[in-house]
Amino acid sequence: MPYTSLYITPPSFDNLLLASDGDLLTALHFIGSQKAEEHLQEGDETDLPIFQETRRWLDIYFSGHQPDFTPRYKLDNVTPFRQEVSEIMCTIPFGETMTYGEIATQIAQRHGLNKMSAQAVGGAVGWNPICLIIPCHRVMGAGGQLTGYGGGINNKIALLRLEGSLSVE
Repeated sequence: MPYTSLYITPPSFDNLLLASDGDLLTALHFIGSQKAEEHLQEGDETDLPIFQETRRWLDIYFSGHQPDFTPRYKLDNVTPFRQEVSEIMCTIPFGETMTYGEIATQIAQRHGLNKMSAQAVGGAVGWNPICLIIPCHRVMGAGGQLTGYGGGINNKIALLRLEGSLSVE
C-alpha cells in the first residue's frame, strides 16, 4: 500500500510530497510538478519512520547544509542507464553543478564508447523520482546554462542559490 506525506518548505520553495511503500522512500517531488500530481491521489497520509527520517534530512538541507546521512529509498522501474545516471548525480557535491554533457562523457568513458547522448542523459535526469536526495537540480545545460527542471525552474534556481552555486541573476 502506498503512503504519502507533505513537507512544508521555506517560503522560497514549493512544498514537497513524499511517498513510501511503508518502509522506504519511493518518491519526493515538489507539489505542482507533474510527478507529484501522479502520486497525490495514490497514498494514505500517515507518519512513517521513513517520512520522519526524510523530514529530518530536509530540515538540515533547507537550513543550507548537506546532511550527513541519506534517507533509505528505492528506485522502482529503474533501467540500468537511469541507475547509472542517478549514481553519477549522487556524486555531485553540495554547492556544485555538472552538465548533461559531462555526465554523458563519464558514461561513454566507463563503457568504452566514443560518445553518449547528452539528450539521453537529460531524459534519465528528468525521470528521477526522488528530487533533492538524488540531486537532479545540480545538472545544468551546456556551458552551465539553466535548463528546465521537473520541479519547476523557480525551485531549481532557489535550490542552487541555497547551495551557493548560483548567484543572483
